Amino acid sequence: MRLGLSTLITSIAGLVIILVLTITAIFAPFIAPHDPTAGLLDNRLIPPCWQEGGSSNHILGTDVLGRDTLSRLIYGARTSLAVAVIAILVAGIIGSLLGIAAGYLGGWVDIIIMRTADLAFSFPAILLALVLAVVLGASFLNIVLVISLILWAEYARMARGEALRVREMDFVALAKVAGCSKVSIMMRHILPNVASSLIVLATLQVGIVIIIESSLSFLGVGIPPPTPDWGSMISEGRSYIVSAWWLSVVPGMAILVTVLSFNLLGDAITEYINPALRRQGGW
Repeated sequence: MRLGLSTLITSIAGLVIILVLTITAIFAPFIAPHDPTAGLLDNRLIPPCWQEGGSSNHILGTDVLGRDTLSRLIYGARTSLAVAVIAILVAGIIGSLLGIAAGYLGGWVDIIIMRTADLAFSFPAILLALVLAVVLGASFLNIVLVISLILWAEYARMARGEALRVREMDFVALAKVAGCSKVSIMMRHILPNVASSLIVLATLQVGIVIIIESSLSFLGVGIPPPTPDWGSMISEGRSYIVSAWWLSVVPGMAILVTVLSFNLLGDAITEYINPALRRQGGW
């Protein structure tokens, strides 16, 4: 067995949670009990159903505008996961292709790409995201663009390192002798051999994307209202943290569980691909 028992158990738990979140996000219109953007002031600040004054019609209570917290939480999962998937796909494709080109071609191509990546690494991620979000404006597409601009450099660095290793292998030399073009070698021979490392990185970065996106929404420059979003839900509830704790605690716990689940899954994939890490005591 290539995975330790504890890692196997935690990875299965993380995978189950991720599957539940994904299914919930996809089928949100059918699962959510109420319209997440429709509120009734007569129903404002109803506590969760297990507290005194709670209602079974609003299991997790309502917010200051009388909107159902559970429904907003479900739709918030759709928003966060959509941003994460699209941003990671964009950043992963761009960064991986640039990194492979830098590692295989070398020379001035390598210098330009990697110095640009170093420049991206020199800025704190949240600060850079905040500045870009303010400049570009708050919208779903802009948030995806902002996060992609932050993440691409990590894919470029990893892809370059893997490409430097793979380009010295015999099958790459045979491809050169066979007359394959540089583009063909990079796409058909190098990319498939670096893909596993990039997939692990993508899995681990889902949590980072969710935190960045939620942070931007919390600061008011993320997904614009009335679209449900976990970060904006926390921001709206911070003024009521004593009297209506569920407004911030519930979406905060959703972020915690989601990020932890993806990290556990990413760690398990890393250990499966490179079991030497476990033998070295890293797990």
